[in-house]
Amino acid sequence: MPRKSPVEEEVVAAVRRLLRPGLPVTPGSADKALLDLRGVLARAIDPTDEASRVTALDGTLRGLLARFPDTRYAAAARALFGLPPADGGQNLTTRRILAAEQAGHEVHHFRKRVEPKLVETIAWELLADADRFTRSAVIAPRLAPTTERSPIQADPFAWEVTEHEEQLSRLWSAIYAARAELLAVERLVSLRADRRDILHTSVTAAWRWAAARAEAISYTDAFHPGQYSSTEELVALAGWTPTLTSAQVSRLTEAASGGVSREQFVSALHDEIELGNAWAHGFSAGPAPARQAPDEENGLPS
Repeated sequence: MPRKSPVEEEVVAAVRRLLRPGLPVTPGSADKALLDLRGVLARAIDPTDEASRVTALDGTLRGLLARFPDTRYAAAARALFGLPPADGGQNLTTRRILAAEQAGHEVHHFRKRVEPKLVETIAWELLADADRFTRSAVIAPRLAPTTERSPIQADPFAWEVTEHEEQLSRLWSAIYAARAELLAVERLVSLRADRRDILHTSVTAAWRWAAARAEAISYTDAFHPGQYSSTEELVALAGWTPTLTSAQVSRLTEAASGGVSREQFVSALHDEIELGNAWAHGFSAGPAPARQAPDEENGLPS
């Protein structure tokens, strides 16, 4: 099992070699330098199994290409690696022509000047992804399929162990629920969906995120008291959230504590106009509108 990530040059060279076959990654096209990345190992169902790591690498690359940081070259980068707007089965020459068109460059210039930069960007994104996993001390527990009932023995030690597993399951359930809603908001923003739909989903995300933070506080207080930073580290796994003051974060968390419904959460924050605006408009790239919509003037929109 590798103990550290490959160096930058190895990753750049490996990504460059992956250009010719493109995606999906196969066992024949997967380079060891990429399969050894911590982000890939962490996502593999079985890190010791190469096929599992190949699948994890393919998913990681697709995710990074979907979030390619340079919007001008995002479509070109995806086409270059065989993702839409390219069609499956196209060779590198065809994909390169399409990528050059998407980027607005002549093919020869694209291949010589632009393509190497795109490869380096993907390599850097892979290394940054690996670094995030390196710095994180927490990871979701892996589950195994169970077909037989496993009764808990009437014993204090067994109860304590089971309670810990129970709380851990509640915690990760809440974090993944928040993650799903935060992703849904970003997807709707990207789709330029109806503003009311974005606001409705952003409120759901606030409810789920605050509930996850409440679960994280409950878990760390019970099993890791005194480690306040671990609470924030756990919640950060759900994804990016708009900037809020400490008081606003506490208010959100308080409103979501105790397993309340979405309706109860919205009702509790009905008069929190600044908090609602800070959260909902934080997902918008532009400045907050000068005049609030009628449904926002009484706190969080529903």
